[in-house]
Amino acid sequence: MEGESLQYWVAFGRTAGVGPTRLRRLLNHCGDIEAAWKASPATLRACGFDQRALESLLRARETMDPRRELERVLRAGYKVECWDSDGYPRRLRDLEDAPPVLYLWGEWKDQDDYAAAIVGTRRASSYGQQVARELSSFLASNGVTIVSGLARGIDGVAHGGALEAGGRTLAVLGSGLDRIYPPEHRGLAEKIAAQGVVLTEYALGTEPEGRNFPPRNRIIAGLSLAVIIVEAGRSSGALITADFAAEQGREVFAVPGSIMRHGSEGPHRLIQNGARLLHSPEEVLEVMNLDLVARRRAVQDIIPENETERVVLSHLEEEPLHIDELRARCALPAAEVASTLALLELKGYARQVGGMHYVRARESAQGYRVE
Repeated sequence: MEGESLQYWVAFGRTAGVGPTRLRRLLNHCGDIEAAWKASPATLRACGFDQRALESLLRARETMDPRRELERVLRAGYKVECWDSDGYPRRLRDLEDAPPVLYLWGEWKDQDDYAAAIVGTRRASSYGQQVARELSSFLASNGVTIVSGLARGIDGVAHGGALEAGGRTLAVLGSGLDRIYPPEHRGLAEKIAAQGVVLTEYALGTEPEGRNFPPRNRIIAGLSLAVIIVEAGRSSGALITADFAAEQGREVFAVPGSIMRHGSEGPHRLIQNGARLLHSPEEVLEVMNLDLVARRRAVQDIIPENETERVVLSHLEEEPLHIDELRARCALPAAEVASTLALLELKGYARQVGGMHYVRARESAQGYRVE
């Protein structure tokens, strides 16, 4: 995305009182982010800005240089994604309260769409740590990206298990990228950034205040196909993540534990309320069809390219194309086009976006020759 537009997204991200709902309404009215940033007070009021939010935005426009704010982020070596970006995480995009701006440290990859969150108490028992490590290691070894919150206890162990298995992991912060919390996890964050992504909706300089962590839990859930609660007390933040996951239609798993342990209260209560009792890590793959990730990679290695695949893929674009139009362009039988598309989807080179419309997946640009 051009910096000319991205700077205004960053500016809104630094402005208090402008959440997803207000910004979406303002964008719908103004048409683009620059016009939204420069909107008149009358327009802002018409878009639902109360006096406090109005004053906050007007004050930000007087004191902030959007271009300088963007440059500060980029100079620090971080990336910025927003609702309009192609690189914005696909699973987050459809949430009503999706963060308008994300700051990323590391490289987002398409495979991160296949993710499971592992979260739990900061005061983890040896049993909880063992379960979290084995779960994350197994899932990461099967191509699943592990999402957690970089906190002490279960979160840190989950990240570590994924890294040790050579897999990918995402750490979602309740602070700015330059304010890693807890401080002793700075080294862990650096490893994650090298083998995954550290990300946040909070601008640089944002301190890890307690009020920031419940909202960040919706991002942990939103990035994931499944959320696994290992150990959690009755009032643990991990249970907030489970609530967000249920609201977002994600699968919630809970690991049972000893009835004598405080950390078992949260998972047991979730199981009482309908969460899946997790017997083994294989269940996560089975229930969420995450075994498709491993199968996709196996197919990429085993099945060679052929002329039909090259022809079909050469006609796919970033804009959705109906299968009938694709068949006409390829001059191939409908059944052959359909079966080839299914194979290209499994390999990760094509993607169906609804209504029998297909697009070329970004992976194809990296690993598939179409000459």
